[in-house]
Amino acid sequence: MANQALLENFPELKTPVFVITEADLIRNGKLLKEVREKADCKILWALKCFAMPEAAQTLKPYLDGTCSSGLFEARFGKENFGGETHVYAPAFSDEDMQKIVKLADHIVFNSFSQLRHHRPTLQNSGREIQTGIRINPEYSEVATKIYDPCAPFSRFGVKAEELEKQGIKEISGLHFHTMCEQKSDVLERTLDVVTKKFGKFLRDLDWINMGGGQHITNEDYDRDHLVKLIKQFKTAFDLKTVYLEPGEAVAINAGYLVTTVLDIIENGMPIAILDTSAANHMPDVLEMPYRPYIIGSGQPKEKTYTYRLGALTCLAGDYIGDYSFDKELKVGDRLVFTDMAIYSFVKTCMFNGIGLPSLAYQKTNGETKLIREFTYEDYASRLGAKL
Repeated sequence: MANQALLENFPELKTPVFVITEADLIRNGKLLKEVREKADCKILWALKCFAMPEAAQTLKPYLDGTCSSGLFEARFGKENFGGETHVYAPAFSDEDMQKIVKLADHIVFNSFSQLRHHRPTLQNSGREIQTGIRINPEYSEVATKIYDPCAPFSRFGVKAEELEKQGIKEISGLHFHTMCEQKSDVLERTLDVVTKKFGKFLRDLDWINMGGGQHITNEDYDRDHLVKLIKQFKTAFDLKTVYLEPGEAVAINAGYLVTTVLDIIENGMPIAILDTSAANHMPDVLEMPYRPYIIGSGQPKEKTYTYRLGALTCLAGDYIGDYSFDKELKVGDRLVFTDMAIYSFVKTCMFNGIGLPSLAYQKTNGETKLIREFTYEDYASRLGAKL
């Protein structure tokens, strides 16, 4: 994580603001490149988690391409990063597919009906596009239900019996994505299930995509074990390529959200109102849920002064959490949330007409560049207002 000396640059920025740190992206990129080289695999940047043009330039030396969840992400990846462009979605409209075939190198379909529906568009594209099918191994260790792709009645992927019925003549690879913030031991158990249910198909295919959700660059992740698993799996099925598509691992601990205390009220405990929002600006805080760390803070009552941190919106439950501090908070104080690159500004909204945080990029030399400020026009135009 950026050191305190670098963080001292943040106060000059108007809040709220997301600050992405180049040094931390490089750290993550180097670790991912090391896995690529040792395992002889390819690693894609999952844009659904984090996307930024400046970051694309930083990450180019370390990754093979991008994976996206639809047309706009695919175009963003192609134009800003290059390399291989992979696309998956539960379904594609005809209009989107007409554009996607001009961008994508790999398209993964969620069903055989979608694959066959769009086959004429693929054939008429004039490009060689590899196609795959997402599989549902019916095995996941994801604890949070909203993030479990293998839950009962999941809309994601084809089960083994369906693949048995349809065959693999129309595809060149398989894709699964069943993990969320997990370690290599979970991948090992998942691969055991994939082998048991889908192994007989793999020897006749070219590639497999093992998805994301793997905390490859986290401090406690066993990257040597990951390398071993990939090499063993690739050899066992004589696969040309194994793909990984991490999201969080690309940008973990590489972003901050700087916010300002606007007011402090009392209602059974001190409540600090910030110029940010969990619902609008960091929705995973409510969805996961999770408690982001604030530099210099502690757990409730761990330090002298405990506050509940609340947001600007009219949503009653829009609280970020309870935090303690060594000193009393005052109006105008700045708080810095950490690990705010991932699943943050890619998911922001303008509910209640509250503006989006600005975007900034901190270079390795400590220079912090303001990338984008958002205005009323951004809010009004998306609602169809004539400006």
